[in-house]
Amino acid sequence: MPAIIDKIAGALHLSKNKHESAESSAAQGSSATTPAFDHAKVTVLFVLGGPGAGKGTQCANLVKDFGFCHLSAGDLLRAEQNREGSEYGEMIRKYIREGQIVPMEVTVKLLENAMRAALAESRDGEGWQDGKGRFLIDGFPRKMDQALKFDEDVCRSSMVLFFTTTEEEMLKRLLERGKTSGREDDNEESIKKRFRVYKEQTMPVIEHYSKEAKVATIDATATIEEVHEKAKEVVGKIFSGEVGRNITA
Repeated sequence: MPAIIDKIAGALHLSKNKHESAESSAAQGSSATTPAFDHAKVTVLFVLGGPGAGKGTQCANLVKDFGFCHLSAGDLLRAEQNREGSEYGEMIRKYIREGQIVPMEVTVKLLENAMRAALAESRDGEGWQDGKGRFLIDGFPRKMDQALKFDEDVCRSSMVLFFTTTEEEMLKRLLERGKTSGREDDNEESIKKRFRVYKEQTMPVIEHYSKEAKVATIDATATIEEVHEKAKEVVGKIFSGEVGRNITA
């Protein structure tokens, strides 16, 4: 769908040449641009895990604990697909319905814009003084090109919180959620497609950050409260500087 991607890039103020340059840089593993935000001031924790692993629930808890701004890549995309007059709403809807990953230009730009808006709010609380900020980015990056582009163009991530559980548990949770969520992809056919895409495309992202010693693996099979305590302890250690390697909680 190259024509659509070019149109998206234009709408998001990205040139085709810049897109090609970013792809080339990612392939070479080099950084050709200065990120929009300084990672010394802006803390970004990626939150990953299979569909139904409880990422959103735990993010909501961590926001209360540490004053994060929680950004859900999926929620931003769903808001854009439902935005009146969006030229790309139907395209986004099709990708989500098929369990596929939306082109990275869209997701990365939506996240950058949301981060910029949050920093402009001059929030109160720890971690938000003097141009600083702290973000939980939920459900992102789901592919290697997203990971490389975000770290290169937006902000270098500090750590990945990786929530794990079994496919059986995730399927049970998603089917239950589907009774009330109204989400088009909370049905068994879409869920199984999402599991397949997750294995094929997101697990390499986990492996990439594991090599950088930036993954905290958290068993999400237990109760919400038990998982929250584990996650809270891990994030506390990240902010205190105690975590400089892969850990398991």
